[in-house]
Amino acid sequence: MANVSISNDNFTDEHFRNELVVEDPWFELEDCADIHSVYSMCNEENTSNEQVTTNLFQDQQQSISNWMQSQFSTNTHQIQSSIEEPKNDDFQPQVLQLIGNSSNERSIPFSLASFELLNNYGRLIKKSSEENLSINNALTYEARACNNHKLSTEETLKVAGERYIQYSTQKLDGLSLFMHPYGSALSGLSIEETRDMELVHLLLSAAEEVNNQQFHLARKLISRCMWVASESGNPVQRLSFYFAKALEERIDRATGRYTCTDEDRHLKYIKTMALGTNSAFLICHQLLPFSQVMQFAGVQTILENVRSAKKIHLIDFNIRSGIQWTVMMQALAEKSDYPIELLKITAVGSTEKEKFEVTGNTLHSFATSLGLSFSFDIVFLSDMKDFKKESVNIEPDETVAVYCNTVLRTMIPKPDCLENFMKVVRSIGPTVIVIGEVEANHNSPSFLNRFIETLFFYGGFFDCFEECMDRDSPCRRTIEGLYFGEGIRNIVAAEGKERFTRNVKLEVWRAFFSRFGMVEEEFSESAWYQANLILKQFAQGSCCNLHKDGKGLIIGWKGTPIHSLSIWKFL
Repeated sequence: MANVSISNDNFTDEHFRNELVVEDPWFELEDCADIHSVYSMCNEENTSNEQVTTNLFQDQQQSISNWMQSQFSTNTHQIQSSIEEPKNDDFQPQVLQLIGNSSNERSIPFSLASFELLNNYGRLIKKSSEENLSINNALTYEARACNNHKLSTEETLKVAGERYIQYSTQKLDGLSLFMHPYGSALSGLSIEETRDMELVHLLLSAAEEVNNQQFHLARKLISRCMWVASESGNPVQRLSFYFAKALEERIDRATGRYTCTDEDRHLKYIKTMALGTNSAFLICHQLLPFSQVMQFAGVQTILENVRSAKKIHLIDFNIRSGIQWTVMMQALAEKSDYPIELLKITAVGSTEKEKFEVTGNTLHSFATSLGLSFSFDIVFLSDMKDFKKESVNIEPDETVAVYCNTVLRTMIPKPDCLENFMKVVRSIGPTVIVIGEVEANHNSPSFLNRFIETLFFYGGFFDCFEECMDRDSPCRRTIEGLYFGEGIRNIVAAEGKERFTRNVKLEVWRAFFSRFGMVEEEFSESAWYQANLILKQFAQGSCCNLHKDGKGLIIGWKGTPIHSLSIWKFL
């Protein structure tokens, strides 16, 4: 077995141990809701989290009904062609270390390497039919204006990045960089679109000056950006607002002006969660397709692997509201070929035990209403490093399935913990493991590379919010302002142990899993069908991309990867 490590030549184990953390500010989004939204609940000040969750469990039944009707359908929909991400060894050192391909790295100046990454994003974001916009074959701005084609956030970022590369050698100074190229070249765009281009151009200029430690010039660029950027404007303006704020904080940290500690920020985040902002996430996520796609495809996969079992034991390492299991409960309650004797769910975690108890009670009530024999266990650990095989009560006649949704990434800063986790899961001997993660590289040691990766990633989310939610929605303001804003701030402004919002891509996890004798499985046609069926129930589902990455599933928004879902078994 190959000796694969999660660290790399540029990072010691101690450095990695300090650099990734358990909680991401914005990832409570995965505390999901259901497709059929009662959106007005978000505006009801007296609506408790428990009531919201109860309503969502009730509304889930129509989705379950639709899913049950199609569960055994052989119909499949055409899946979008795979968009292959460019692989650049200079930008993913952790991939080099995991796979061992560290030789023959290209020697590219730091700034130029970041520009190439920016250029790669232009090639990555592809559109279909008349909306296809690429570097080498783009519709003219005038033609798009005549066709009333409004640029998406991704297109704006892509085109602005292309222009930034094109004109970067012609700039007279940082402040005049955007003024020369856009005077005539963007004449076919609206005033708002032209301003959006300028905003992105200013952000890229400011980031480069910050990287070069030209803080005085960077502050001027940020100031210009803030003239137009707004937390209540269009997606590019909102995105620019939070990135500009993050750049300001990075400068303050570098110049000794930053006084707030990251621990204070984290405590404030936890307190806000306790005050009830979870309801905003529950309601908001009814309108976004990502969680539903992952849940239905994941549940379909688990059902296929435990179909003949009499006693099923699900181990969930990030159960949250538990609403995903209502789908499986109804499927098990209605199947007649292999009647089930017991469904047991074990929730494993190290924070917020009381929420586990609420989830367990809700699921138990739901199972009772279906006449389903059900058991719910809680394994609460002070630290995940204490996780042992004996922690979970597994009977010999139980068929075990493991569900890990955005949880493995939280252990990357603790290599010993991650190693122990994998060994314990293997000793349990699950029939199948379903793993969902964030499909992004927010872990680059290069500030500029990380800035560009993060800009495009969050650009996809901000565009999604614009398409799926009202701009004046309090839910949108809560999520973007508190959670997305905090995530952007941490990735861009912080370094070392204070930078805790990090992700690695599926290809990195694949290399790591190979250490433990794990093999990846294909998604069935039924699972692919379920994922596409869910998208059809969203008004903007056509903007959500599904494509295969090897045997895994990548879920994105208008070409920007957002999540990955994969199936694994032990040899």
